[in-house]
Amino acid sequence: LTPALVVSVASVVADESRFDQLTLAAVAQRLGVALPSLYKHVGGLDDLRRRMSVEALDELGDALSRATVGRSRGDALRGLAGAYWEYAHAHPGRYAATLRSPAADDADAVATTAHVLEVVYAVLAGYGITDEDEGDATRMLRAVLHGYAVLESAGGFGTPRDIRRSFDRVIDALDAMFTDWSRPARRSG
Repeated sequence: LTPALVVSVASVVADESRFDQLTLAAVAQRLGVALPSLYKHVGGLDDLRRRMSVEALDELGDALSRATVGRSRGDALRGLAGAYWEYAHAHPGRYAATLRSPAADDADAVATTAHVLEVVYAVLAGYGITDEDEGDATRMLRAVLHGYAVLESAGGFGTPRDIRRSFDRVIDALDAMFTDWSRPARRSG
């Protein structure tokens, strides 16, 4: 056993069940070892989940990067959105692991989160969205992508319409909005 193997097997187990249902006992069983053997390689369930989060964010960042390289604006946005969709569907347990916010003192988690954000910021920069605006645009994009991933996995789209078609249309709407981003935002209140 190695820490990397434990994390890899745990990721598969989480994809098959659910990240929040993951137990060390299930991982030990899959590996064919006694539960105490895992503690030589991970510091418990929280440590395992943290390591899974780092690995999953690294995988997601690589997938987003591959999908956007050499593309700009709408093409880059569609590539990013498609890669996000595919990752969330192919790896539901790992995807759930990406949602954890990194602790400020966790250098590995901060670095992998930064990797994902660099890809997103590069896509947004193609629209001229930078500096303080990139935070707002990133939150909006993440809310849409995550919303679709979670609602679909939970069976939240009950109509018999093609969900991917709806997803593609909302990405087209984001493309139009990001293209027009420089207009002043309305302030509420």
